[in-house]
Amino acid sequence: MSMMPLRAMQAGARRAASRGVSALGARARALSSVPSTMKAAVIRETGAADVMKIESDYPVPAIKDGQVLVRNHYAGINFIDTYHRKGLYPRDLPFVGGQEGGGEIAALTPKAEAMGLKIGDRVAYSILQTYSEYSAVPADKVLKVPDGVGLDVATACVVQGLTAHYLTHDAHAQLIQPGEWCLIHGVGGGTCQWAAQMARLRGYKVIGTCAKGKQAVAESTGCHELIVLDEVPGKSFEDYTSVDVVKRVMEITNNQGVKAAIDGIGLSTVDISIDSLARRGIFVSFGNASGAVPAFPVLRLIGKSAFVTRPKLLDYTVDRAELDRRAGDIFGWLLDGKLNVAIDRTFDLDEAVAGHVYLEEGRSTGKVLYKIN
Repeated sequence: MSMMPLRAMQAGARRAASRGVSALGARARALSSVPSTMKAAVIRETGAADVMKIESDYPVPAIKDGQVLVRNHYAGINFIDTYHRKGLYPRDLPFVGGQEGGGEIAALTPKAEAMGLKIGDRVAYSILQTYSEYSAVPADKVLKVPDGVGLDVATACVVQGLTAHYLTHDAHAQLIQPGEWCLIHGVGGGTCQWAAQMARLRGYKVIGTCAKGKQAVAESTGCHELIVLDEVPGKSFEDYTSVDVVKRVMEITNNQGVKAAIDGIGLSTVDISIDSLARRGIFVSFGNASGAVPAFPVLRLIGKSAFVTRPKLLDYTVDRAELDRRAGDIFGWLLDGKLNVAIDRTFDLDEAVAGHVYLEEGRSTGKVLYKIN
């Protein structure tokens, strides 16, 4: 695309956004300081981290009735964002990265106001397009952040926290019960730090895996047993050939295996997870940190009549009641001191590329965020 059409397109979008905000008129309440353009991390082509560019004149999104405009303070950086950027999970181009945000309501519509929201409310949410100063968010996707929970921690709750909740509460289809063993890979960073703690709260006995460099963080999650592996330099996962994980799992469980294996690593661990299962255990595959899980014949599961699922968050937050139930548990545990959230590092939005590189190189030992406003 030539530069003139691109500039024309951006100018047209800015005019449309401005009309969208101003057209709300008496139908919406808004801070007078809401601009027509904003800073955003934009992907116009898929590829490595450096395809993500900071644009300072991206249109502020117009809000429709039933939505709020959030002035973002933080955006979470998650592996799924890197899959979108690379094109592994395709999206229409161009797009603003991210799907996890937290900030304050800057404008809202009558329908949103009728739901009890108001300008200035601290909120966290998950939608596509959060690496930006403002996001238009459906009111029914907004979570009010309780006093006593920081916006940075609340932002971390939305994808990683809710994912860990459904993984430990529902994705296993109740094939594991309190007092039984589960295996959780990668408890030294990200989602599975949360999952290990929530599994303990559920009463499961937890075997965690982690890299040597993240052992201290992994130990803080309270796993009953920890399998420590060598690191893979420059990668976001451990060297799963450095220890016979299946053998250790069988030693720990008296050769019974685990009733659930929660696996966000993918290619490097699929066989380990399946081979570690107990009779009628379930392999819960939710991520691809080492590469996508390849197709395998269903007969692979016959040895122990095993189950397999490949879940996603949207199917476990299907309505407001389910979203509130999960978020209520998480915020309650945070306020009661039963759940520890490690904010590992915060990057400025201008450092968008560096944030993705940091995550993909496996350097994180907790939640990684962008600071926006």
